This record gives sequence, C-alpha cells and structure tokens, in this order.
Amino acid sequence: MSGISIVFRREFGAYFNSPIAYIFIIAFLMLNSVLFMTSFFVSNMADLRMFFGTLPLTLILFVPAISMRIWAEDKRLGTFELLMTLPISTRNVMLGKYLAAYAFYLVALAGTLPLPLMVMALGNPDVGTMASGYFGAALVGGLFLAIGTFTSGLVRDQISAVILGVVICAMVFIAGLDFVAQMGDGWVHGLGSFIQKYIGLSVHYNMMQRGVIALGDLAYFFGLSALFLTLNAYWLEGRKY
Repeated sequence: MSGISIVFRREFGAYFNSPIAYIFIIAFLMLNSVLFMTSFFVSNMADLRMFFGTLPLTLILFVPAISMRIWAEDKRLGTFELLMTLPISTRNVMLGKYLAAYAFYLVALAGTLPLPLMVMALGNPDVGTMASGYFGAALVGGLFLAIGTFTSGLVRDQISAVILGVVICAMVFIAGLDFVAQMGDGWVHGLGSFIQKYIGLSVHYNMMQRGVIALGDLAYFFGLSALFLTLNAYWLEGRKY
C-alpha cells in the first residue's frame, strides 16, 4: 500500500501543478452548468434529472482528457522505463496513477454541488435520488477512467490516448441504448439484449438516476472497471520485457 500512496501523491500533485487542470475543471463545470440551467428553466422542474442525463455525454469527452497523461506522458518524457524499474509492482504503480486521476475527477464532480443546493432552495426534490445520481456519476467516471488508463498505456502520445479513450467510452455508452439493443436483436436473436445488459452503460446508470442502487449494477461498474485495469496491468507487465 505504501507504493500506491507514493505514486498517488506524486500523480495527484502533478495534476494541480499544471494550469491545464484548472482549465479542465472550469470548462467541465461551465459546460455542465450551462446544459443544466438551460433545461432547468425550460422544464421548470426542481430536480437534477437533466444534469445526470447529460453527464455521461460530457464525461465521454472530459474523462479521457484526464487519463491521457497517465502513461502517455511518461512515455513521451522517457520516464516510463524508470517507473517500471522501481521497487514497486506494476499493479501498484497503475493503481496509484488511477486513484490519483479518480480523486481529481471527484474534485471536479464536487464542484457541481451548488446545483443540488440551488434545486433544494427552489423546490422540494428527492434528496435520496440526487445522492444516488451522484453515486452513479462517480461510478461512471471511475469506469471511463479505467478505460482511459488502459488506452493511455497502449499509445505513446496523449492525443492518440484521448481519441482512443473517447471512442471506447462512446461505444460502451451507445451499447446500452435501447435502439442499439433492438438492432442487435434484429440481426441475431438476443445479441443486442446481451450486449446492453453486460457491456452497455445506460441501463445500469439509468437505474441510479431513479434512486435505485442494485447489486447487479454495482457488479457491472466494478467488474468492467477491474477488467480494464487488469488488462492495463498485464499490458504494462509485458512491456517490461
């Protein structure tokens, strides 16, 4: 655990040593706030459903931008080989980097907390549903960061890491949409429903937007995140030799 904490402190501090981190947080908060406020005044409903509904779409773009530097930056600077020779296991180095990126994402997500405070001041929303929505948002960010960690390990430059991360995150999101599942079932009976249930994001995230946290949905997020992190660890381990 000491190895993970050392890498975590180094990586988490590196995010805030660059102005890019502050630009990212400001852009993230402004975009989500504008999207929410626009729908809020149109619908005239005191809840956060529109905020949580559009959040995965913005995360598809923003989360790979967080994770792009996890490995690609070390490869560009030539410090990747040094990291691989440290007396810390590859898995612990990877977990330290992932947790630092995840903590940075949670800081950005916490910046949206004035929105539920505003909604509670203007109406009487279901606090439990909002808490469940934020929990789901944290899980979506964790999954997308696991994907971004994996893609950052595959390439040498950050732009390629962002593009590949956006593509895979978008595919995971699209796979959960109903019309995509119906198209898949039309080609091969049960195929679309299978992909929607076990790969697609929307069906699991939507339950949390409604205030329902089911064991199957938790297994999906934790399981798929662990899969991408494990693939990343095996890939990096192979690169050492």
